[in-house]
This record gives sequence, C-alpha cells and structure tokens, in this order.
Amino acid sequence: MVMISAIPHQGERSSMLSMDPMLRIVTRLFRGFSGRAVLKLWNDHALQLNSGPPEFTLVLRDPRVLQRFIAHATPVSLADAYFCGQLDVEGDLYSALALKEHFEGVVLSWRDKMRMLRDAWHLSSTRQWKQMAASGMLNTIVSRVARGFAHEHSRHSDRAAISFHYDVSNDFYGLWLDQERVYSCAYFETPHDTLDLAQRQKLEHICRKLRLTPGERLLDIGCGWGALVCWAARHHGVRAHGITLSQQQLAYARARIAALGLQDRVSIELRDYRDLEGRGLYDKVSSVGMFEHVGLANMPTYLRTVHRVLRPGGLFLNHGITHDEEGWNQTVAREFINRFVFPDGELDCVSNIQLGMERAGFEIQDVEALRRHYALTLRHWVRRLENQRDAALREVGEQTYRVWRLYMAACAREFEAGGTGVYQILASRRGAESPLPLTRADLYPGTTH
Repeated sequence: MVMISAIPHQGERSSMLSMDPMLRIVTRLFRGFSGRAVLKLWNDHALQLNSGPPEFTLVLRDPRVLQRFIAHATPVSLADAYFCGQLDVEGDLYSALALKEHFEGVVLSWRDKMRMLRDAWHLSSTRQWKQMAASGMLNTIVSRVARGFAHEHSRHSDRAAISFHYDVSNDFYGLWLDQERVYSCAYFETPHDTLDLAQRQKLEHICRKLRLTPGERLLDIGCGWGALVCWAARHHGVRAHGITLSQQQLAYARARIAALGLQDRVSIELRDYRDLEGRGLYDKVSSVGMFEHVGLANMPTYLRTVHRVLRPGGLFLNHGITHDEEGWNQTVAREFINRFVFPDGELDCVSNIQLGMERAGFEIQDVEALRRHYALTLRHWVRRLENQRDAALREVGEQTYRVWRLYMAACAREFEAGGTGVYQILASRRGAESPLPLTRADLYPGTTH
C-alpha cells in the first residue's frame, strides 16, 4: 500500500479539510505504487509518495487533469496534460515513466469514479486555481495532434502522415541527431561510443551487410536526410538512389548531395514506393526505419515491389521496429504513438515480418537484433534534446519539444524492457545463387579467416 504524507508548507496555511479531497484521490490512484515520488500541487502544497529520497517530482498545475484521468482512466490523458504544461516532471523522467505501467493497472468502479469526480470538482472550484486559470497560466489545448488518419494507407494519407512527423523542422532534428543525420538506431561497439561514432558504424555495418561494391546500383526506400546513400557512394563507390515522402528531407538531402559533390552518383526524389518502376534495376535495396509506416495490410505490396526492382542475385536489407505481439492491437502505446507521433504507424512481430518476406519470394539470409542499440540511441537523443532545450523551443515551441522528449524517453524504456524490438533482416531473391560468402567474417574488420 502506498504511504502518503503531507510535506510541510511554508507559505499560506490552509486547513487539512481543503486537502482531504486531494488525499482521497491520491490514495486511490496511487494504490499499489511502489516508487518514491513527490506530488507537488498547484497551491504549492506537496505530498510524499512512499518514504525515502524521491526519484522524481510530479508537478500538478491543473486539477482538471485529475477529472480527465478519473473519467477515462488512461495514461494518454496524462501525456496530453504534460504536453500542455498542466502536468510536469522534475527530476528523473525515466523513473516518472514507470507511472505508465502503474496507471495502466488502475481500474476504477463507477462508485470510485463518482466519489473521485466529486472530490476533483471541489478542487477545481477553489479560488486560487480559478485565479490561475483566469490569468492564462495554463494551456489547455494540445495543438500537435494527428487527426483524420484511419490507417487506410493511401498515397495521400501516407504522404500526410510522413509530413506530420518528419516535416516538423530540419533544424529541430539537427539539434539532437548526429552529424550524418541518421534517424534510426545507431550501432554501438561499446556502450561508451559517442552517438556520432555509433551512427557512422551503423552506416558502415549496413553497407558491409549488403556487400556493396563500386559501380553497383543501390536503392534506399525511405532515405530520410540522405545519410546512407551519401555514405554508400562516398565510401563504397556505388550509384545510389533514394526516395522519400518528406519535402523537407528532400530539400536537405539534395543540398547535402550538392555540397559533397555527389550529383553524378547520388539522386533523391519524392516518390511513393508503390510508384517505383521497372524490374531488376537495382543490385541492392535498403529500407531503414520505413516499413513501420507501410501498414500491415500493405506489407505484401511493399515486399513484392522490392522483389520486383531487385535483380536476381541482389540483396535486400529490411531494417525496422517490431513489437512482441502479432498485429497492431489497441493499447496505450498505440494510442499515444498514433495520436501524437506517427499517425499511421503500425508494428508487427518479427516472425510475421519474416514470413511476409518469404511469401514475397525472398530467402532470409541473416537476422540481427538491435534492441539494446536502440535503447542506447534513444537515451543519447533525449540527452542531446534536453541540452538543446532553448534552441528547440525557439524552433518548434514548447509542445513539440515535450512531445519528442516524452516519446523518445518512453521508447527507450520500452526497448530496455523488451516489449519493442528492432531487427535487420538480410534477404535475397529465392532461387538465385546465394550472393553471400559462407561466413560472416567479412563483416568485421580485423577478423581472421
């Protein structure tokens, strides 16, 4: 049972009677919570949750947050309040995210809800809170919400979904991504590698897996800001073509290609993967952090398209996020991601992804799990974003900063816990002679044969 104690308040005294509704609500909502925290209220009073040094302080600036949570009992309403500034976290954000698992287990009877809503209404009727609300101190509207997406994955809706996430601001992403501007998990040879080093290692690892050789044609589906196509051309001598649905990524990538003098070897265009033409045009195909956007119903079309444009004897590297259950079922995580971050994103388990590849005519050659690498990457991104907070606020505003900070920190915890994974799956067209050596030794420099 959670132990709750009031922390002495040095300012204006208020009777315990005024605190009684809050104590009743907190006692019920935090029943079974084992963490150590402080709950700081809008009137500067505070409650200690369990004994010992607190891991974080939860700052509640608006009692209406309680009303919404009691009515709907979903942690997504708390995320919504955090984005608005009605709820805040001081201290360790990762420890505070343990509240997600706690609140997912909170089940309120209708009697509980009626009693608690009455108490919450009493709190929101206090004179002090009304003065705060009237002064405009509390923002109650979340502007960055994805609306109108129904997972239909038409060309129009896919382009709109990509724009919602990736066209936020090139300069915003530049504040916390690495120098190559890679927006997928890095590859850490040691936990102490810098993010820039780990992302260069990741680009090189992909190129080695694809066994790129000079003069080959590489297609990168969902090429982002052009990191992989530029790396492959500069360091492996290929002719690389990338496609994206993001206007801002396209503009940045083309400018970078020109700055590097790679116009004769690298090209990027705005194109949906379904509109790729031709057959057997590419020696190698990569897709990194893209199939999450395809939609489960469209996965066969995506894989058949790759199979069609890849020449016999070529290689396909399919890199993406998965989760630990089949299908994209309704969960708190799904609601949060689709509402605030990736409007039409859908995940599946890795075994289903591989099965889909095999049904499309691919032979699986190699599978590598990178879950721990993504957890490390996300913690780097969160730290770098927090260090650039002032610049981020100038570029995209408070709400967008908070969305990305919470999203990436929550994802780091999810990857660490194993509920979400990420895999690189290397495949070739079935029936063709294997393009790979007998061992993986060539992937790792310095390995003795």
